[in-house]
Amino acid sequence: MCISRHSLLLTTAVLLTAGAAQGADLPLPPPPVIAAFPAWYLRGDIGFSNQFVKNVLDTNPHAYDNVLVSQTSAFSSAGIFDIGFGYQFNNWFRTDFTAQYRGKSSFTGLDVVTGTGPNAGFVGTDNYTATKSELLFLANAYFDLGTWWCLTPFVGAGVGAARHQFYGMTDTGFPFGFSALGFASDNSTSKWTFAWALHAGVAYNVSNNVKIELAYRYLNFGSIDTPNVDCTAFGCGNINGNPNAFYSMTRFDSQDIKLGIRFLLCCEAPPPPPLIRKG
Repeated sequence: MCISRHSLLLTTAVLLTAGAAQGADLPLPPPPVIAAFPAWYLRGDIGFSNQFVKNVLDTNPHAYDNVLVSQTSAFSSAGIFDIGFGYQFNNWFRTDFTAQYRGKSSFTGLDVVTGTGPNAGFVGTDNYTATKSELLFLANAYFDLGTWWCLTPFVGAGVGAARHQFYGMTDTGFPFGFSALGFASDNSTSKWTFAWALHAGVAYNVSNNVKIELAYRYLNFGSIDTPNVDCTAFGCGNINGNPNAFYSMTRFDSQDIKLGIRFLLCCEAPPPPPLIRKG
């Protein structure tokens, strides 16, 4: 049961008054347990991701010579699921470790290319499609900012690593010869990147050892390289006899919304002492 600081003071005053009136006949009942720290806890979360990428850069340094490029890109939202364990040091500081599966999200990108200089008059497009999922591992630290009416706002930060998996990446250009039809050639290759996160949210104290959280998280993956794209004609990175190209997704990040629950492995109220009468 969630009890505010003012309620605790009032309860203590009432109990002291009752104890003085009863004298030595009965022992005082135990005060309500607000928390017992330090304590281990388990957690689980569900939610959805909102992913963004600043640019998709062709790693062929000459792919966009003498052209201007206007690029748009987007990811679909996807479900996220995580589990973890943590340690509550006191009523304002806690840490935890989480492992998260981030579901498959569809990526689409479009480059509109306009020629300049010797390529003046040229207009072409390049389309990217892919599906991507991640495994994310974070070590996090949080600051709880006090409790009012059973609500505890908090902020935090985390660092860790992410394993990215691409599926069915394609690169389709028009007209052919500028960026030919191509498909990813190493979908099974995993890409690991450093990841960091910022957290903010509020927890509702259902009881002394059960907390429900609604949280926002900003997540940054840095830059991610896609699988190699095996081109079927000249273009798409095919230069100096190299038939493959890959792309770098720069400043890849996500803004996530999560709903979670924490179980503190402590904090149950102790049983009342036996009744004792004197004389």
